[in-house]
Amino acid sequence: MKNQTLHTRYNQRAFKDRIARYFVASGGISVIIAILLIFFYLLYVVVPMFGSADINEEASYAAPGEGRTIHLGLEEQGSIGVRFTDNGHVYFFDTASGKIVLDESLKLPARISSVSSNLDLVVLGLENGSAMAVRYKFDLSYPDDTRTVTPRLEYPLGEEPLVLDESDHALSHIVIQLNEDGAGLAAATDDNRLVSARYLREESFISGEISTELASRSELVLKNPVTSIALTPTLDHLYAAIKGGTLIDYSLDEDGFDGDTTEYQFKHEISRLQLLLGGNSLMVGLDNGEVQQWMSVRKDGGRELAFIRNFHKNQQTVTYIATEQQRKGFAVSDTKGDITLYYSTSQRTLAHINSANAAIKQMAWSARAQNLIVSDARNQIHLYDVHNEYPEISWDVLWGKIWYEGYDEPDYIWQSSASTNDFEPKFSLMPLSFGTIKAAFYAMLFAVPIAILGAMFTAQFMAPRMRQTVKPAIEIMEALPTVILGFLAGLWLAPYVETHLAGIFTLLLILPAGFLLCAWLWGFMPNKSIYEGWEAALLVPVVLFLIWLSMQLSSPIENLFFNGDMRSYMSNEWGLNYDQRNALVVGLIMGFAVIPTIFSIAEDALFSVPQHLVRGSLALGATRWQTMTSVVLPAASPGIFSAVMMGFGRAVGETMIVLMATGNTPLMDMSIFQGMRTLAANLAVEVPEAEVFSTHYRVLFLAALILFLFTFVFNTLAEIIRHRLRKRYSGL
Repeated sequence: MKNQTLHTRYNQRAFKDRIARYFVASGGISVIIAILLIFFYLLYVVVPMFGSADINEEASYAAPGEGRTIHLGLEEQGSIGVRFTDNGHVYFFDTASGKIVLDESLKLPARISSVSSNLDLVVLGLENGSAMAVRYKFDLSYPDDTRTVTPRLEYPLGEEPLVLDESDHALSHIVIQLNEDGAGLAAATDDNRLVSARYLREESFISGEISTELASRSELVLKNPVTSIALTPTLDHLYAAIKGGTLIDYSLDEDGFDGDTTEYQFKHEISRLQLLLGGNSLMVGLDNGEVQQWMSVRKDGGRELAFIRNFHKNQQTVTYIATEQQRKGFAVSDTKGDITLYYSTSQRTLAHINSANAAIKQMAWSARAQNLIVSDARNQIHLYDVHNEYPEISWDVLWGKIWYEGYDEPDYIWQSSASTNDFEPKFSLMPLSFGTIKAAFYAMLFAVPIAILGAMFTAQFMAPRMRQTVKPAIEIMEALPTVILGFLAGLWLAPYVETHLAGIFTLLLILPAGFLLCAWLWGFMPNKSIYEGWEAALLVPVVLFLIWLSMQLSSPIENLFFNGDMRSYMSNEWGLNYDQRNALVVGLIMGFAVIPTIFSIAEDALFSVPQHLVRGSLALGATRWQTMTSVVLPAASPGIFSAVMMGFGRAVGETMIVLMATGNTPLMDMSIFQGMRTLAANLAVEVPEAEVFSTHYRVLFLAALILFLFTFVFNTLAEIIRHRLRKRYSGL
């Protein structure tokens, strides 16, 4: 009976062991599966961002209406197109079938000699030297829940043509820029002159009639014919391509040409000039098929054009450059009928197609860049469907230096939003990755020495009764919410450090000197054995006194050595700028948050070293410190290394402290007096604001994936090193 009872109990224990084993195993497998699911979901969001663009021909037909096409346009979704012809007709047509929806005839006193456009604004240059501005509009309505587009024309400068050239010469090239107050027009005449004019416009609130008045007009005589011109939106520069491969930058003021010009010589003829969205970048098309991007940058106290990058070299003359209306992308066509899509900042070649097999004369994008319409030399219309969601992303954009508009040199920049429509998002992950490492580095620089040395003293030198109080007290610090620590750092510590900066650095000198002085005085203490293990408690008032003394000396030291203001002195004399919320503050407060993690694991590892090793070392004549450095530390090194790695992982992934204790400025500066932005803090700030599945949204998920992989790889390497250390010292 007794044997049966024992057998039953054994079976019960075995059953419970199997259940526990399966439960633990399933829990571990579940954790691995959860991690893999997170990894693959991040990949699912990120991978589409690196896909290439697609362009496919949707329709092809003879140009609706009569005459040669001189300009094309599309409504927002590409369902209705508009075609300007050389005989003065404007045809609105269904892009799928080519059926004419509306035919408008312009009242022109002379034949059209040139045309140019700025989004939906078209300016026509006439053979008698006058110009007319026409804007095409698409009114939307939803009768019976059906989307209906009603096209119409507007005349923003009035229905009467404006006399641009008083000598009545034909305008061979013309450009226009329109603003709230008026318009700027520039044109090249057939007798090699450049004409610039500014007009003021007023609109009657009662009748709606528009009156236009000439504000200024000027002209220049050129030696060679003009091949293309471009006018900046601010009306301060006119770019003219002159036959012979010369690009001239004419500076303009309110009266026209101010006499300041700069010439740039190209090896090939310039066939086309086109400004990108915002007017800050000039795209120069050449007769060898190359397209170059130039930008205005500061140089020698002034501004001049600088070559940035080039695209599209296929030995065929560039016939047209069509820029997107909301991004920095553009399409390039040539004399063979090739159409290639590019994105300027990422310098990516996105897609290519040739379905016309004839020279492309006109191109236009829809507002969302989902459709492209072209007209070839045979007066055929081709409609293309374009799938191009993430052209602004490339390896260089994410990790390299990029020369953005408005900057004087290439740089690593993160700036995902701005208040202007012409803004270009900047998605360099380098400042965020750098800020993550910087914050972790300064936190570990503060935390590791204190935590490891504290663990060494607590585990091997401290009195047992004191250890029973100190260790739980430090471990409970880990339960402090990081948002509270960040709150204290931002509202109290950062201003305090700023006003006591000299005292902070004085403390770095006074504290070690005070410890050495106390150690020297300790040698004269009688009956030291009574206080053995309680030395740390005796040092507490000393530390508090030295901190108080350093803070009291802060103001006198600033007055004596730094002219009363250490921050201004550093800026003026050493070139070091000081931000109130900086790496010093982050290092102090995040180091304080990391110390409990490192201390707890390291102290357990040190305390767990077998006592027979310690006693054996002491019995052989080694001192306590020799035993610590030669026996205890090597035996506990795997655990100490794990502690440091756990602390580093905590510092890398910390969010709230760096979010509240830094200026969140994505800078590439290792200075302890400058702030930073980390990957984790950036995710916390910008994910709620990002449009779902936008480029910004996917780049943020890429940042999360990088943080995930960084932590995974770093912890894996740490585990390998820890395993080798354990194997090396396992024989002790």
